[in-house]
Amino acid sequence: MRTREYLLVLDTETCNSTEQPLPYDIGYAITDRQGNIYKTESFIVAETFLGMKDVMQSAYYAEKIPRYWEDIQSGTRIIKSLFNIRKQILSDMKEYNITKVGAYNMRFDRNALNTVIRYCSQSRIRWFFPYGIEFFCIWNMASTTILKQKTFFKYAEKFNWFSEKGNVKTSAEITYNYINRMNNFIESHTGLEDVLIEVEIMAMCYRQHKKMNKNISSSCWRKPNKTYREWKAIEK
Repeated sequence: MRTREYLLVLDTETCNSTEQPLPYDIGYAITDRQGNIYKTESFIVAETFLGMKDVMQSAYYAEKIPRYWEDIQSGTRIIKSLFNIRKQILSDMKEYNITKVGAYNMRFDRNALNTVIRYCSQSRIRWFFPYGIEFFCIWNMASTTILKQKTFFKYAEKFNWFSEKGNVKTSAEITYNYINRMNNFIESHTGLEDVLIEVEIMAMCYRQHKKMNKNISSSCWRKPNKTYREWKAIEK
């Protein structure tokens, strides 16, 4: 009998620059390919949320702070040091024998976690995850399966899911709206809540039973757009 494979799906919300992102919110879920959830955690990073108040008070993040304090007071989210958060993540991975970690934009989240662990450890720890972990990108998985479907393109045209430059949007919010056949879902942009929709997207990708690319990529959005242009050319 095949042993169940557990996966870790995570999301980070960050402050500072996009080149040097520092997470203040880390959420994750332990799941499987079918999207069953076995454990979830939602942590606030003390070093950034409390220790970088000048950055957190910037216009974009300031509006989020009251909600986070409400969640902290209710116990929905827990403030911990980055080192204790990392310790908990690695402990959970060991308990469930997890060797694969994913996110909707894994390149960004992996960079954010590596950046913050180097910052907080003064570079004594260079990598957030141990050597040998396999990373997968749910964005790329979706871009090579469900976001190349004609049905998706029809929905994109129906609801005008296009950027100012005319590209079909491929964000987690758009993808979640598509797989649920709606147009009113707005992404929370909080760690754990975003993880839960990413798990659903991942499970939908696996249900396609088609070849897909799981590798980390920042340009995977080009693939659906290439297919869309080809589809429109045939229509003409």
